[in-house]
Amino acid sequence: MNKIDPSNWVDEYADYLYYIAFLKVSDQELAKDLVGDTFLSALQALANFRNESNVKTWLTKILNNKIIDFYRKSKSGRSDINDYLSETDQSFYEGFFEVTKYSTFHWIASENPKKDSSFTEDAIESEEFERILELCLSKLPPKLRPIFVSRFIEELESEEICKQFEVSSSNYWVMIHRAKLVMRSCLEKNWLN
Repeated sequence: MNKIDPSNWVDEYADYLYYIAFLKVSDQELAKDLVGDTFLSALQALANFRNESNVKTWLTKILNNKIIDFYRKSKSGRSDINDYLSETDQSFYEGFFEVTKYSTFHWIASENPKKDSSFTEDAIESEEFERILELCLSKLPPKLRPIFVSRFIEELESEEICKQFEVSSSNYWVMIHRAKLVMRSCLEKNWLN
């Protein structure tokens, strides 16, 4: 078993952990606190580390647990999907769909997703896109942000996200759908236009 040296953790992993935390909580001070708590918890649990994953993966898992704990503590106790959205957020989503006579929802024609050939791999990897992505993530309702980041940036499986955030599968899909609408609108406004 390799001996783990925590003396280089801050230099090697702090920026990465901060970036993940900031994407999920959109608050610089809170993100710093969560990273600090992550390092402290990792030091306390160092004897239990079994080398089944690399240190970066282990620290990221601890950070994700800290973020989940933060959102659980701030949760009002209700688990209805509308608890994740303010009235302003809810009215935003209504502008994308029309209800047919059979109570089914369809995109409003003018709001259909736009295709843009300039949206290439190189464009996505640019610093400007990263800045706009962070801006758009900050527009997500706070309780949708970590779920969206877990799914589309960390690429976690939906079952794992539901378990971590204690949401039902149906609530998860509604939350993802609503988050995607906000992100699409923001990216179209700030990047594609």
